[in-house]
Amino acid sequence: MKRLLISCALTVPLITLGGGTLSAEVKTREKSQVKIEGIVGRMMNFFGGRAAKGGVVATTAVKSDRKSTMNESTGQIIDLSEEKVYDLDLKKKTYQVTTFDELRRRMKEAQEKAEKDAREQSKEDNKAPEKPDKPEKQLEVDFDVKETGQKRQLAGYDTREVIMTVTLREKGKLLEDSGGFVMSADSWLGPQIAALKELHEFDARYWKQLQGPDAMGMSAEQMAMVVATYPMLKQASERLSKESAKLQGTPLATTTTFEVVKSKEQMAQQAESGNSGGGGIGGMLARKMAKKDNEVKPRSTIFTVLAETQEVATSVAAADLQIPADFKEKK
Repeated sequence: MKRLLISCALTVPLITLGGGTLSAEVKTREKSQVKIEGIVGRMMNFFGGRAAKGGVVATTAVKSDRKSTMNESTGQIIDLSEEKVYDLDLKKKTYQVTTFDELRRRMKEAQEKAEKDAREQSKEDNKAPEKPDKPEKQLEVDFDVKETGQKRQLAGYDTREVIMTVTLREKGKLLEDSGGFVMSADSWLGPQIAALKELHEFDARYWKQLQGPDAMGMSAEQMAMVVATYPMLKQASERLSKESAKLQGTPLATTTTFEVVKSKEQMAQQAESGNSGGGGIGGMLARKMAKKDNEVKPRSTIFTVLAETQEVATSVAAADLQIPADFKEKK
């Protein structure tokens, strides 16, 4: 199941550009790259493939309830009215059909497996017996937005750089003391581009139908596993989405990063034993992200998602959204 669904739309622009369905059509060329680190990255190598290495340049076309995404070797057509996904092998000239119900089942299975793996890993890492009655630590969420003043041209548009950062830490403590999570979105915002709203709106509708609105340019399976393993990602993503709605402009390139920050206690334990670990927020995750060389690092990157629009057109040919006549269905 090497289904690769990597588009230029991330959670932040999806929510920002929400609203009613548009009647326009759009065709874009974009580069996308998903890099998942640590234990989840090893599990997701099967799904990530080439996109996790050098990225993938793809052409995307959207019109009404249909969207196609094609790169040099594979393609995908999503039909919201049919609730089907068509995965194309452009070299073998074959395609497979997957229903939304089947995708939902795969997402559920992937999430359940990730949750099971996380529980087993936690039991292995914790020598002391668990204390189910121990209250969970309360979290505080900090948000920061910065206009850097940097400018560049993308897809023929002038853009400006805006960096949004969400920090989750233990209530009443500094991030460096308690440890926690940091999620950032480094975006290059151009003017309001009406044509791109159709593409972003399509992705929002797709993920809503799949019951996966937290998707961040990953496949359904990737996102289910990452969210199951790192539950705080959902909270951070929701805050980013809420705050991004206040920004003006269309994101033409965004790099989203999610990091685990070790607490002082975890840093001390790692320095002493050569192994990351300890309690507190992100303890289990910090242990998972331990480096082979045992170097003590306060932060560990969980994943990085890059999405960049390289070209925008406002017309779509009928052939852009259809399976070629000489392709055969692979059962």
